[in-house]
Amino acid sequence: MTTQREPIAKRNSFLGDIRTVARRAIRSLSREPEFIGPALAIPVFFFVVNIGALETFVERQPGIDYRAFQLPVAIIFAVTGISRANMLVTDIQTGYLDRMLVTPIRRVSLLLGLMVADVVLALALAAVVLLLGFAVGVSFGTGVTGLMVFVVLSMAWSLTFTGFPYTIALRTGNPAAVNSAFLIFFPFAFLTPSFLPRELMSGWLKTVAAWNPVTYLLEGMRSVLSDGWEYDLLLKAVAAIVGLGLVTFTMAFRALGRRVATG
Repeated sequence: MTTQREPIAKRNSFLGDIRTVARRAIRSLSREPEFIGPALAIPVFFFVVNIGALETFVERQPGIDYRAFQLPVAIIFAVTGISRANMLVTDIQTGYLDRMLVTPIRRVSLLLGLMVADVVLALALAAVVLLLGFAVGVSFGTGVTGLMVFVVLSMAWSLTFTGFPYTIALRTGNPAAVNSAFLIFFPFAFLTPSFLPRELMSGWLKTVAAWNPVTYLLEGMRSVLSDGWEYDLLLKAVAAIVGLGLVTFTMAFRALGRRVATG
């Protein structure tokens, strides 16, 4: 006589774990509209003000479309620092993260799932800023393919930068510390050719900009707005993203490992 074995609960797949964490994080966004408002207000403000204040002056230089020049800056402001790190802090403080750690869920999916939610939000914010850019006459000289490359670069940068707030969240469990993570971006943002092309810069600012990864990101994104492909600029943008990503992801996943080890 054969006996039927009792069904054994299957462990979720790795992608299933990521999907579970991401779904919860995305749903939480609908309960935090105050998080989305400032994330849009800042890039729209800088885009409008910079164009109004500097467009006439900068466009005296031949071959510069200042509205297209400023669009990557607005996009980067929109997608940088967008993370669910505050949600992670809440999970740490309420003990939810500890409860997750006693389940069979794969530990890295706890961060990767949140990062998926970050990309979804960043994509939505970037879409709004892009629509504003189209409304004021910005176009992509490289067509739809260039637009896709532009969006991929901005999403990759957004994802790369999330390593900073997640590292702070996991190490401190402090919401105030996480909120200050965006301050890390300000030197990156302003010590770049964000207002003027690099060839018009001079002195120490030009030197610092040459060492700033955001400089190469902006120049790569701007390249697809002009006619023709400038692959050297795109490769430098990718290298800047990958280089920073190696640093931030190493920090974030080491912080996760330490949090898991100490409970």
